[in-house]
Amino acid sequence: MKVLNIGSMNLDLVYRVDHIVQPGETEASVSMNTFLGGKGMNQSVALAKAGVEVYQGGMIGEDGQPFLDACAEYGVRADFIRKVEGKSGHAVIQIDSSAQNCILLYGGANQMLTEAYVDEVLSHFGSGDILLLQNEVNLLPYIVEKAYEKGMQIALNPSPFNEKLSAVDMTKISIFLLNEVEGNQVTGLTVPEEIIVKMQEMFPHARIVLTLGKDGAVYADGEERFFQPIFPVKAVDTTAAGDTFTGYFLAGLAEGMAIPEILKMSAKASSIAVSRAGAVPSIPYRDEVMAALAQA
Repeated sequence: MKVLNIGSMNLDLVYRVDHIVQPGETEASVSMNTFLGGKGMNQSVALAKAGVEVYQGGMIGEDGQPFLDACAEYGVRADFIRKVEGKSGHAVIQIDSSAQNCILLYGGANQMLTEAYVDEVLSHFGSGDILLLQNEVNLLPYIVEKAYEKGMQIALNPSPFNEKLSAVDMTKISIFLLNEVEGNQVTGLTVPEEIIVKMQEMFPHARIVLTLGKDGAVYADGEERFFQPIFPVKAVDTTAAGDTFTGYFLAGLAEGMAIPEILKMSAKASSIAVSRAGAVPSIPYRDEVMAALAQA
């Protein structure tokens, strides 16, 4: 089983602020740093650090060499990354004194996928392989259709949730990985239990992973349901929390681990990530996660 992630690669411009800037307000930042990020890159690094061979697909701009360097450093296969004219995607991120964030995205090269490119990449994968997607690249409906035709397991993190997702045939998704805000946007409901029930009604053949911030995470499919509490830590930067959870969850799934053990590993990895600054640099390696679990 191979894992392919056709996803975004962003240069994250991270500003530390006392509070998130309000409309019409000007605020001085405490610090500014540039990190590698983008949901695609974050989740691929999490998969690689969890010990799974993962192939990153997508486009970078003329400023995108740091992504290729990071793939080499962290063990992400970069065979299918292509460089195009113009700028890579980037994000402007504010992080306040309580570690909450707000993010402004610029798509850049992430929005330059072509159908010919998608066909070429998918030709290297087949039935049972996992395809991980988010909503930070273009051609999502086309990618889903073609991957479904090949019998791939399609995992979707529907973030950011916007009108583009309405064109995606969600009945072809095998695994949904989403937080409670995205769960509300998909179902129109706010109570986690009601979100789970509605998701199962809408997508009866899918596996659902709903993360609930400080309230933990819930897994549900047609036969089983499991709850995983968080491992409390002092949060420094929550930017990559969900992406770390997603990467570790799919890594465990690819290895055939039991769902409760996957959830525990994913929660611990996420708790370590939020205790550090940055997106890609904050994601822990598998050895560190398992050692921390052994001490818990």
